[in-house]
Amino acid sequence: MKREYLSIKNDPQQTTLVSSGEWTLSTVQQIEERLRRVPQDKQIVWDLSKVEEFDSAGVLLFIEYFDRFKKRTKVLLQGYSQSQKEMYDLLIGHMVESVPVRKSSFLEALGKSTLEVFRDIRDFINFLGHLFHTIMQVLLRPGNFRAKEMVYHIHHSGFNALVIIGLTSFLVGMVIAYQGAVQLAKFGADIFIVDTVGISIVRELGPMITAIVIAGRSGSSYTAEIGAMKITEEIAAMRTMGFDPYNFLVLPRVTALIIALPLLIFFSDIMGIFGGMVASQMQLNISMAQFIDRLHEVLALKHYVLGMIKGPVFAFVIAAVGCFRGFQVSDNTESLGLHTTASVVNSIFLVIAFDALFSVIYTELNL
Repeated sequence: MKREYLSIKNDPQQTTLVSSGEWTLSTVQQIEERLRRVPQDKQIVWDLSKVEEFDSAGVLLFIEYFDRFKKRTKVLLQGYSQSQKEMYDLLIGHMVESVPVRKSSFLEALGKSTLEVFRDIRDFINFLGHLFHTIMQVLLRPGNFRAKEMVYHIHHSGFNALVIIGLTSFLVGMVIAYQGAVQLAKFGADIFIVDTVGISIVRELGPMITAIVIAGRSGSSYTAEIGAMKITEEIAAMRTMGFDPYNFLVLPRVTALIIALPLLIFFSDIMGIFGGMVASQMQLNISMAQFIDRLHEVLALKHYVLGMIKGPVFAFVIAAVGCFRGFQVSDNTESLGLHTTASVVNSIFLVIAFDALFSVIYTELNL
């Protein structure tokens, strides 16, 4: 996980910069990337009190951007030490020209992005290792499982999501029926709209829609909750007192979503088929009795089972990614927003990727 050497806080009246860590030759490139993003449309307050180490490269970078900011707005310095001031005076007295701004090439930026992806993969594998270790400990000592917290998260992630899941699935079912009806009516195959709606909702769209909605709703909330605890140092306090954050924070959320998501998928299937039924009656004059009779003929139990199998897998992916991104949050609100966004994007991508994998497996097995 990348360490923060410069945090940026935007207020209506001013922009506050807080420098921290080591401002040395090995970190100036990373710090410069952050400095380029500093807005210069209002007063800047620059706090240097948390800098642990300053070498000449760090001071030169500070001089360059300090002068650049002064040309655009008012800059106030706080928290600098006597040694930092002496090094600044020494270097500023011998500088002939300003330090040129180094521009990153496309290949360099691509390489950095690739390394970040590999670091995230490595950290996620490490997170999964901790999680599975906690699961094994709980299996050996079931009394340590936080059942009360699990029930709370089932209610929060499952029951409270029924309305949005039901409405979304109902509308998608209607859309499929309307779009399919236009084509099927050309061939006089109106009744086959039941096959289209029933099988597509139960096998693919029901699980997919439910997982995507839950990723945006519950996965993001997991990241935000754990990230807020990370910022307020509650997680560090838990570790200090000997409590395992994975047992208290991660495992109840993962277990709750694994239980709740298949139930939500079942509800989504019902609402999606009902939406298709309503649209079929409106568009093709297929009565609800006809629709249900045809549905009994074409919708085999295996289609329902194949769709439900995806539920626990999607649930584990969403909950694990949400909690993982929460633990990655650093000590500022900007990081909380970035990792919450990353949690939703990563979860939805992995849900779609696993759904594609399931489709390939089902096709190869002739299911």
